[in-house]
Amino acid sequence: MSTTDGSAAARAATPGDESGAGSGRDAIVRAARRAFTLRPYAEVTMRGIAADAGVSPSLIVKRFGSKEALFNTVADFGAAADALFAAPPPELGRHLVLTMVDLRERFGGDPLLRVVFSLGIEDERTLLRARFREQVTDRLARALTGPDAALRAELIAGQLLGLGATLSLHRPDGAGAHTSAERLADLYAPGLQRLVDGA
Repeated sequence: MSTTDGSAAARAATPGDESGAGSGRDAIVRAARRAFTLRPYAEVTMRGIAADAGVSPSLIVKRFGSKEALFNTVADFGAAADALFAAPPPELGRHLVLTMVDLRERFGGDPLLRVVFSLGIEDERTLLRARFREQVTDRLARALTGPDAALRAELIAGQLLGLGATLSLHRPDGAGAHTSAERLADLYAPGLQRLVDGA
């Protein structure tokens, strides 16, 4: 497994925009995320991912080309970061919470937590951490103004991971599962916004 950034290659191996439910791509990515999070890279098979996704192994090869390209897709936080940071700084705290909840619902799981819960061997954990830092934490730090931008970015990322972990831990019948995204943002966003503002 290469530790180079293969996300562009993974996207190139995916013809067109096949994010629709009928394409099977979302199911494959969800199954791959589960597989790579729960097992070392060497133990993950395309056949196992296909069975979990309810598709044929040949469809995975057609969509992604190889297991390495599929792993690089799973290890790419860029799309989640694009969505999370698509708001001006004065509105970012609330936007982060609402977007995090939306991404969890759309993708059937947390788009960031795999960096925490990966049980893979050190190479995979190292790659996931490096990608997360580059695509999420460092990107956010560059967008913040004022003192301690790197530290504030790390704390914001930690709070987002904490929100995702809390919602996962208490599903399906916890209070968070029965609370609207707007109410979650009312309660959780002010702390994030203080870190964004640097106050």
